[in-house]
Amino acid sequence: MIPVTTFRDKRVALFGLGGSGLATARALVAGGAKVVAWDDNPDSVGKAAGEGITTADLRTIDWPAQAAFVLSPGVPLTHPKPHWSVDLARAAGVEIIGDVELFVRERRAHAPDCPFIAITGTNGKSTTTALIAHILKSSGRDTQLGGNIGTAILTLDPPKAERYFVVECSSYQIDLAPTLDPTAGILLNLTPDHLDRHGTMQHYADIKERLVAGSETAVIGIDDSHCALIADRVERAGVSVRRISKRNVVADGLYAEGTRIIEAQGGTSAVLVDLDSVQTLKGSHNAQNAAAAIAACLAVGVSRDDIRAGLKSFPGLKHRMQPVGRRGQAVFVNDSKATNAEAAAPALSSYDRIYWIAGGLPKEGGIASLAPLFPRIVKAYLIGEAAPAFAATLGEAVPYEISGTLERAVAHAAADAGADAMPSAVMLSPACASFDQFKNFEVRGDAFVGYVAALEGVTMLIETGKGR
Repeated sequence: MIPVTTFRDKRVALFGLGGSGLATARALVAGGAKVVAWDDNPDSVGKAAGEGITTADLRTIDWPAQAAFVLSPGVPLTHPKPHWSVDLARAAGVEIIGDVELFVRERRAHAPDCPFIAITGTNGKSTTTALIAHILKSSGRDTQLGGNIGTAILTLDPPKAERYFVVECSSYQIDLAPTLDPTAGILLNLTPDHLDRHGTMQHYADIKERLVAGSETAVIGIDDSHCALIADRVERAGVSVRRISKRNVVADGLYAEGTRIIEAQGGTSAVLVDLDSVQTLKGSHNAQNAAAAIAACLAVGVSRDDIRAGLKSFPGLKHRMQPVGRRGQAVFVNDSKATNAEAAAPALSSYDRIYWIAGGLPKEGGIASLAPLFPRIVKAYLIGEAAPAFAATLGEAVPYEISGTLERAVAHAAADAGADAMPSAVMLSPACASFDQFKNFEVRGDAFVGYVAALEGVTMLIETGKGR
């Protein structure tokens, strides 16, 4: 835990007592703050009170006496309308911040020079975050991984010299972190997302820009117009910018030529690494992720040799284009996190011959948008409620069967791939939610791994039962 000492003996109001909110309340109490917390869920309030955290309806507290209001990132700050607690804080002139802001203040107070890498972007941020942490850990560095990737930031070990922090930041978290100041800040890309919470694409982009605007080194993907403009703006403001691209040459930064990552600097360029043999980093989207990770690691002093070694040993992000086993010329790929067609597209575009397991609880739009990738699919194995609709979309373009269950789909796909003389992938990339058959995509992915591990003659590429 990181005790929040910067609010010692000060009054702090907090709303939101889910996982990260409760962790934040604990960290504030541990640091000596006088916390009063609340949640719209009575069970969450009861749990906090049971731990000795002071709770009270924030409608009844003395707002002008509060030094800060800490809001959980899942609670609306601006759109579609501010939460009632936000209105109360603003009316009293109390600053509104989140757990990432508390972390950056603790870092500045106790270890301002400890390396801190923050990652954001519409797509790819979890893979990039995990990749950076892996490179740092594999090079022997004390590495703390958290934020939006799943570990609440204030549950990490406290900042100190030579301790590296790798933090994934959502737009919600950035919106609550006005003094975010990473050593290296990464903005991968921007496409319309979460506009129900941010109102407009421009507001969403403005929030994302804050992460790199406050960085010592800004690593920015320039393959979309919003990010290209942000790179220019941030550079004009005096920030050191390293541009990255998965499709264009850059003069100062890193870019992809096929599977090769090229480093350009001072008018010269050289191949830094070839990802051709790295199964966990296939596809142009992962070339962008790798380029961003390389640039950030260079910015915090990691050697090129250590970076190359880390890239080549990266086990992949669990449930995201994760190679989990191999039998003969077939690789088994767990892409359970692909819960809609857009999310499934990167995996389908990364292999040439695919035995595709798809289906579950269907999302609006189905899989029609994936039609350009159908020629890569040798056969589809359809499961769950979406099976009839997916079959209708595939029509005569792709051979398919209604497998019904994931277990049957794995068995049949593995048998067909085993009879194929060509290299292929047996891929779970469902393009659907899991809720018709599984609790969540993690349980679905773990089930896939278990079924693969049970196949005769399979060499597992991950530790069975842990998915990674």
